Amino acid sequence: MSSVIYTFKKLVSSSEKFGESDKTLLVVVGVIVVFGLVMLSSASSVIAYNTYDDSYYLLKHQLFGLGLGLVAFWFFSQVDYHIWRQYALWMLITSVGLLLLVFIPGLAGEWGTSRSWINVFGFSLQPSEFVKITFLFYLAAWLEGRKKKLAEISRGLGPFVVILGAIALLLILQPDMGTLTIIALASLAVYFIGGGGIKHLVVLVLLGLVALVIMINIYPYQANRFKCLLDPSFSKQEICYQINQSLIAVGSGGFWGRGLGASRQKFSYLPQAQNDAIFPIISEETGFIFSTGLILLYLVLFLKGVSIAKKAPDDFGKILAVGIVSWITLQALINIGGMVNIMPMTGVPLPMVSYGGSAMLAALASVGTLANISRQEKGN
Repeated sequence: MSSVIYTFKKLVSSSEKFGESDKTLLVVVGVIVVFGLVMLSSASSVIAYNTYDDSYYLLKHQLFGLGLGLVAFWFFSQVDYHIWRQYALWMLITSVGLLLLVFIPGLAGEWGTSRSWINVFGFSLQPSEFVKITFLFYLAAWLEGRKKKLAEISRGLGPFVVILGAIALLLILQPDMGTLTIIALASLAVYFIGGGGIKHLVVLVLLGLVALVIMINIYPYQANRFKCLLDPSFSKQEICYQINQSLIAVGSGGFWGRGLGASRQKFSYLPQAQNDAIFPIISEETGFIFSTGLILLYLVLFLKGVSIAKKAPDDFGKILAVGIVSWITLQALINIGGMVNIMPMTGVPLPMVSYGGSAMLAALASVGTLANISRQEKGN
């Protein structure tokens, strides 16, 4: 135990030679989190009261997850991100292990059509949320080490497809197509930044499309999501019920919104108003102005992440930074896009806004890593 404490103190003290974390990054993330808590308080109040007889029950649980997330943020922002490079293989093993947990009887929990949750000491955890960061650590180290070999099929594209395919298979078996989409797109981004060629990316995209067609045939509800995208009036009261209720919420918010706390759709009309569908409640209560402002905050976060990546002292930091901001911003756009019906709904939460301790913890840990990279920018 003493050796662990000594190692931790050494890791943290070594960070004192670095500069300060990027202030714009901290402000943007802080605003998103605080705004998210305000909106969650409103969006979750009805279901929390009906289920737990306490309008703030879900908010209190979110604050607990936020507390853990802030600890994770501090830890990852203080510990030199280079340390994770030497644990790359363990990160991959951890990723696979986390995804296997949901198949253990007595530990696994189910939510809707997915079995992507586990129950530990009365708490629900979603292992796939943590895979987003552990797998990115592994890919960043792997790509940095193989940069000159990525042009070779046997050493670059081939192994990459096998590794990503193994993670994808475990997610398909759950099934958790939303998380799979996020991990796959973020992986493509880091593969390209890590030195992958355009031809290889085209091959990966084609393989992804083939896999999508196969999944649609295996899981009919996936095909229904595309039907709802093309025609929301198809099965309005059943299959496309959520997207229709979502569009009603967004449309009724207008330019200025109904007012904070004044949503009508959260009164058991819109399913998952505190989770995946929180953006329609934001639009209904705060209108076009604030909902657009939230989208712009994610855009600023992306641009700031790209800027940090450009100034990173090495390829490992550059690839890792791109992977983190790609994951968070792509997930935000996919969530919002699904809620306004410009792309199929995937069931992924809105980062740092939707209810969910696992998602909050993973997101803040990744932002902490991004902050640590910014502390070591060239010129610091």
